[in-house]
Amino acid sequence: MKKDAQINALGGDLQSCSSDPLTGFFRDGMCNTCAADQGSHTVCAVMTAEFLAYSKYVGNDLTTPMPQYQFSGLKPGDHWCLCAGRFLQAHDEGCAPGVNLAATHQRALDVVPLNILELYKI
Repeated sequence: MKKDAQINALGGDLQSCSSDPLTGFFRDGMCNTCAADQGSHTVCAVMTAEFLAYSKYVGNDLTTPMPQYQFSGLKPGDHWCLCAGRFLQAHDEGCAPGVNLAATHQRALDVVPLNILELYKI
């Protein structure tokens, strides 16, 4: 799988999102993407209790550990490469998490307008 260009939502070099917990479609700590990334895991989000509860409610439990995937579960304050569509859905529902724009891939802009991402920048 070839990664798309590593450019962030602001047009600069894509920064690391998180190595603890290790995140990203490629599990390289970056919100890199490629054609195989159907969910567009491109938004570097800072988890909040409200967002984690919302995500679980809509069917994506990010808090329960899954040791078989080396996933210890997320908690508020953790950074995670979130699917752009899920971020936009959370925004529409009034519970979007914070965003690290320097670590958010430019491909997130295919789904979420920059002015919306900027509302949540940290």
